[in-house]
Amino acid sequence: MRPFDYHRATDLDDASGHLNASTQIIAGGTNLLDLMKLQVMTPQQLVDINRIDGLDRIEPEGEGLRIGALVPNSDLAGDERIRRNYPVLSRALLAGASGQLRNKATTGGNLLQRTRCPYFYETAMPCNKRDPGTGCAARGGATRMNAVLGVSEHCIAAHPSDMAVGMRVLGAEVEIRRADGSHTRKTLDELYSLPGERPDIETTLSPDDIITAVILPAPVAPSVQSYRKVRDRASYAFALVSVAAVVQVEGGKITRADLAFGGIASRPWRDPAVEAMLVGETPSIDLFRAAGKRLVAAAETQPGNAFKLPMVRRTLAGVLAEATGLSEPTTGTDNVGEIA
Repeated sequence: MRPFDYHRATDLDDASGHLNASTQIIAGGTNLLDLMKLQVMTPQQLVDINRIDGLDRIEPEGEGLRIGALVPNSDLAGDERIRRNYPVLSRALLAGASGQLRNKATTGGNLLQRTRCPYFYETAMPCNKRDPGTGCAARGGATRMNAVLGVSEHCIAAHPSDMAVGMRVLGAEVEIRRADGSHTRKTLDELYSLPGERPDIETTLSPDDIITAVILPAPVAPSVQSYRKVRDRASYAFALVSVAAVVQVEGGKITRADLAFGGIASRPWRDPAVEAMLVGETPSIDLFRAAGKRLVAAAETQPGNAFKLPMVRRTLAGVLAEATGLSEPTTGTDNVGEIA
């Protein structure tokens, strides 16, 4: 690990005043410290925000909730309001990591964690995300964990967060504090950048922006919420494919179908066209299979990750079948919760 300066911020003004392109915020540090040890990230200064008051609370926000950026993943997953009204988020968090990591990892840090593409971590290999302009070693390499949607010729890395998939299906917004003291909000679609020609630019945040909270809208009730994660082993593995769903059925018709996907894209993925084709329709396995085909119609696969296309189609069909009361054999880890 290279030498760096350390500053413990006393408030948001203090933290913002120390942020620039060569600094990094540290909260839980569960991803950042590993990357610093490997010299994948080499900030000149760390700005510790753990002592800033008010960022570790879960509070009402209208009919929804305001989740402070420093709320640990364990506290968020176990909060009674989250478990009752947003079970898809609780289950995504519990599927994401060991208890030790969840105790330390924070809400804001989870959103900003870096990809687990092996070539990003291996500094001897070219990687446009780590070192722009050097090339993408993943293309033609080992791609089992890489993305098939939202990729570019310069990068096929997948976004690793389970929590972000749960947040995205719920329509969460991220509260951001600007250097001038003003606050703004962004959807996760607005927060994350597609790789394009600059995969090293992963978000639309400025160097001196600080994520202060995530805002959850009012819960969707009645609904069935599900998070299903398919992975190489049953615990503490990143998703090969994951599906988050919030589904309503009334009068035998699907009236709402919010869907988000992990493990297959460069950011937590939503496809409005797939959701729209389900709404107003009678649930059927044929319909769900057609939705899966539309989801991956624009996919770009490599030899090592082409299996993700049938896998995500089957996983989506299984999630939708169970959410709508149909019987369908499924594979993977399944968690379904109902909101009355």
